[in-house]
Amino acid sequence: MIAAYIDEIIMFCAGLWMTSVGFNYLPYPGKPASRPPLLRHFKWMGPLLLAIAIVLAAAS
Repeated sequence: MIAAYIDEIIMFCAGLWMTSVGFNYLPYPGKPASRPPLLRHFKWMGPLLLAIAIVLAAAS
């Protein structure tokens, strides 16, 4: 039970970070020219991860 809460907290924090980086609220470490192409998907992956974490927290 405690492990489920820890997993949800980690997912929520990762979703916040992905959303912040995707919308350029936080800078991605490194040079802008060396940004991986995956970062453009953070705009939708971050909010999706946040929603999944919230649904799992409500279900448990």
